[in-house]
Amino acid sequence: MSIVITGRPGVGKSTVFAKVVMHLKERGEVLTGFRTPEVREGDIRIGFKIVDLNTGEEAWLARRGIDSPVRVGSYGVLVSVASELVRKSLETALQTKSIVGIDEIGPMELKIPVFKPLLLKVLEKDTVKILVVHERLNDKEILARLENATWFEITELNRGDAPFTIIEILAKRLRKH
Repeated sequence: MSIVITGRPGVGKSTVFAKVVMHLKERGEVLTGFRTPEVREGDIRIGFKIVDLNTGEEAWLARRGIDSPVRVGSYGVLVSVASELVRKSLETALQTKSIVGIDEIGPMELKIPVFKPLLLKVLEKDTVKILVVHERLNDKEILARLENATWFEITELNRGDAPFTIIEILAKRLRKH
């Protein structure tokens, strides 16, 4: 079972994801995967980190002011640093019976060479997956594996209730599992 959270940038997808993950952890569920929170200095977003959901280990994913040949907008992607954490996180997801959470599947994460091959394996795995997907994701291989997923488009109107709706669906699925 895959639950996909999508919506326009800044609408609250990561907040919904974080609330669902927090609820699952409070229930004692084991989660693998990662989240990619933004990092701010004051009111200015300076980059994104990648944080392992299981261990809490973190590394830079992308940052402004970094001289990197791999770029997404004004951010330089720290490919070698992020690759190691992505690899460890997704390999753990493949080796364990855990709920897999990924925030997010988007252009920045797809710049990490190990991400897509491991993601495709994770998407084939028979486990519960909670995925934040960039609204403009156009990767046909990834989207084909998400055809049977339950999709939630987050908007300003539903973002308050969305975590509860997703948690309710997950609770029914986890009881059956």
